Amino acid sequence: MIVIDIGGTAIKFGVLTKDGELLYHDSKPTEAHQGGMALVQRILDICDELSETWKVSGIAISTAGQIDSTNGLVVHATDTIPGYTGIPIAQLVSEHTGLPVSVENDVNCTAIGEHWKGAARGYDDFICVTIGTGIGGALFMNGKLYTGTNFSAGEFGHINLYKDGKPCTCGNNGCYERYASSAALAELVAESTGNKKSLPDFFQLVREENASCVNIFESWVDDLTTGLQSLVHIFNPELIVIGGGITAQGDLLLNAIESSLYDKLMPNHRKKLSIKLAENDNKANLLGAAKHFMDKYE
Repeated sequence: MIVIDIGGTAIKFGVLTKDGELLYHDSKPTEAHQGGMALVQRILDICDELSETWKVSGIAISTAGQIDSTNGLVVHATDTIPGYTGIPIAQLVSEHTGLPVSVENDVNCTAIGEHWKGAARGYDDFICVTIGTGIGGALFMNGKLYTGTNFSAGEFGHINLYKDGKPCTCGNNGCYERYASSAALAELVAESTGNKKSLPDFFQLVREENASCVNIFESWVDDLTTGLQSLVHIFNPELIVIGGGITAQGDLLLNAIESSLYDKLMPNHRKKLSIKLAENDNKANLLGAAKHFMDKYE
């Protein structure tokens, strides 16, 4: 099947077997500023290109935004992709290609992918938190993805961390992602050092135990785990899966999160709680989209 992951910066796409083997993959710029319908046209072009070379049975799409996964409809999206809200992606792509189409939120796809072939294999109750430009979330409860009444569960990035804090793109102030995302860390580094240092360079200095960088890192981790503390106390999961590009920092990040978070939890919430980094990197959303398609149609 064709698998597509629509992000704010890039569209990742490829051809994947029912066993989860990625036979081909590539990416193109999203050019999100051009709006939702221009984005749909790029998706149609990608499907046409892949269908010329590969014999496919369907199209599985992972995308940013709040998604009615039953009907493949964008129920809400921020202005990162102008005019995206309300677009019936599944219908438009299916009418163009003549193939069945499934659409699911990108972080939900991360969780599905990690549950199928990743860090969450064998876990029935877990939360997935992706750390990037913002913070995304997904919930697995009793072995199933929980999407909420209006397909909008898991907006972890918009829980309130600081009353009257920094303004957020959602229209509120003090949101979690304004303090604990990768973008927030980059902003904190720039504010604290007066230098727009890249995050890989910053993390290298943390590893070298540069005192000012270690202090910045610990402050950011404290905000990150304060948000996780609330999520653990609400949902009592057996696992937290951390995803996003920042997981490239490996044990440095994981050890810092574990050390900070466990000290903040009530004893019974600490029992049997594991924290893992996502295993599939950029492939998780493609895997999750494919598994969602198979669960829907097969």
